[in-house]
Amino acid sequence: MRTRTGGSRSTTYPSRMPGPPVTTSVGELLAAGERSFSFEFFPPRTDEGERQLWQAIRELEPLRPTFVSVTYGAGGTTRDRTVRVTQRILEETTLLPMAHLTCVGATVAELRSVIGSYAAAGLRNVLALRGDPPGGPGTPWTAHEHGLQHADELVRLVRSLGDFSVGVAAFPEGHPESSSLEQDARVLAAKQEAGAQFAVTQFFFQAGDYTALVERARSAGVTIPIVPGVMPVTNLSQIERFSVLSGAAFPADLADRFRAVGEDPAAVHDLGVEVATELCAALLDAGAPGLHFYTLNRSTSSREIYANLGLSARV
Repeated sequence: MRTRTGGSRSTTYPSRMPGPPVTTSVGELLAAGERSFSFEFFPPRTDEGERQLWQAIRELEPLRPTFVSVTYGAGGTTRDRTVRVTQRILEETTLLPMAHLTCVGATVAELRSVIGSYAAAGLRNVLALRGDPPGGPGTPWTAHEHGLQHADELVRLVRSLGDFSVGVAAFPEGHPESSSLEQDARVLAAKQEAGAQFAVTQFFFQAGDYTALVERARSAGVTIPIVPGVMPVTNLSQIERFSVLSGAAFPADLADRFRAVGEDPAAVHDLGVEVATELCAALLDAGAPGLHFYTLNRSTSSREIYANLGLSARV
């Protein structure tokens, strides 16, 4: 067991279990109750980006995360790179990879082809997402004429084509297109009904948003694990831009704290790690089944937060 002390509190977290995973299904690993720690990467577009990605992967691999995920570009723009990177992780590392898949700009036949590519590569874990509107934030969502309209349809398609473990997205502050938070919870329940085995949330900045999401989801009949997604703030303008794209509110008081040190990159980094550590500790204290770090293909912040929480890697 590992113990974190801070102020007047002392919290004990269970260490990671020793030995390799007994299954290659993310859904089964989460259902087994082991606390999960995972990292997300995106397919690089340049040789330098490729080098940075693999440096981050190699630096995070010793932590023995439960799984790692690789994103999928809008309209399938990174489809081939997603398959290639995810397959290489499977073949060249000890990590358990999960590939993203979206409905954006794709026919059902094209989606079937991508799913077949994942299966042929030996990939059995998929995060099924509707995806952002092709026109960008604030524009109407338009499905491909011969495609799918909603994420639950994509979940059904993936589950129908093989022995896949399928995850979905959840939104602590509600999906930007949802009419209400309660309606958003019902959408998550529909994804579960379609065969989703777990959910990973959009990033957020206040633990209360996550606990409220879980409460709404449980009231709507959602029983699958809901893993909170965390994005450490290491660049204020970048995070504010991501917040606009995702619909996640960046709290004004938090923005003020970062602006106060905004001219010092090292100070921004240190504050970002401190704030994210506090958020992660609060989430674990609240009973979250684990943590999913949006790494932006860098490892330093995630490794520092992991160390601050007193977590131990599986051996």
